[in-house]
Amino acid sequence: MNQFGFDKLPEIVRQLFEMVEHIEAMLVKMQKGRQQNDEQHFTIAEAAEYLNVTVAAPYAMTSRRLIPFNKPGKRLYFLKTDWTNG
Repeated sequence: MNQFGFDKLPEIVRQLFEMVEHIEAMLVKMQKGRQQNDEQHFTIAEAAEYLNVTVAAPYAMTSRRLIPFNKPGKRLYFLKTDWTNG
């Protein structure tokens, strides 16, 4: 960590506040993106409800590639526009 004198303290505090504001803005943007993403996708339970089947059925359908899906990590998501008109 850099040594600084008391005379530089106001400038350092200002820079820290700017960094915190920047981080807050990034977090808000990420949260909005996550909410929009959640609104655009069915979870496995929502997909099962939409298809009127058990929760196990969409897993079987995806393993046989019978329905479109996304798997960004360990969870399955289903793009609503693939199944609906909007």
